Amino acid sequence: MRPLHIALAVLVTALWGVNFVVIELGLDHFPPLLFSALRFLVAALPAVFFVGRPKVAWKWIVGVGLALGVAKFGLLFIGMDRGMGAGLSSLVLQVQAVFTALFAAIVLAERPGKAKLAGMAVALAGIGVAAVDEGASGPVLAFVLVIAAAACWGVSNVLTRRAAPPDSLNFMVWVSTVPVLPLLGLSLVFEGWDRDREALGALDWSGAGIIVYVAWVVTIFGFGAWGFLLSRYQASSVAPFTLLVPVFGMSSAALLLDESVSPLRWCAAALLVGGVALTSFAGARRTRGPVPEPAPVV
Repeated sequence: MRPLHIALAVLVTALWGVNFVVIELGLDHFPPLLFSALRFLVAALPAVFFVGRPKVAWKWIVGVGLALGVAKFGLLFIGMDRGMGAGLSSLVLQVQAVFTALFAAIVLAERPGKAKLAGMAVALAGIGVAAVDEGASGPVLAFVLVIAAAACWGVSNVLTRRAAPPDSLNFMVWVSTVPVLPLLGLSLVFEGWDRDREALGALDWSGAGIIVYVAWVVTIFGFGAWGFLLSRYQASSVAPFTLLVPVFGMSSAALLLDESVSPLRWCAAALLVGGVALTSFAGARRTRGPVPEPAPVV
């Protein structure tokens, strides 16, 4: 890769990593389900009028929109709202690679090789260490919710692979249109009209800036840049940069939110990142033709 494109890949992963800190700040302004709905609303509008018509069947857009937008982000935002730290969330969420491999083996008949199985075992060991650390110092339910969010992300990855969208930005913008109404409905039911109205009534420049960051910087710019890189280089050259996301997530949370990182958590990070690397990039024997790797969504 050219040095400028390497710098672009690092910049995108840095923006995605810092996004977890921004999410935590946003939860001080909005209830989690409303926050997630606003993120997708602003990501979809006005971009949906400029990206052209969907390039895949609507069943894939709706399926990914529900699995990713409603389930994954709903659970992630609720988990973080209930006390899961930004740094740990950025790390634990990467176990989606294990869930993706498991679901792909079941649905897509992708048979994992020995190296991929070893990577899954190492990553799960990292999750176990993180769970021990979190159980000693943080809310276990919030930890479980983020694990569930990672599982939903795995489902959405498998659906994305089946859809095989030729334009990742076009796909993500149209996917962003799906979760808005379901998330708003869930917010009204579980968070209440009064709480939502109070949050919207208190909207200030800080809250608006947070929405713009998670919607336009992370989603629109991030996916645009990532799609550009994938169009110029093989996925195997671009995808390894995603391992920097938890690095930026944990370091920015420590610097900006004063989140402490215990030795046990560093151990969990080493195991999880190493396991995800093996799981994501080890060869696998497939019974179907190759499909493009989905870009990460944070």
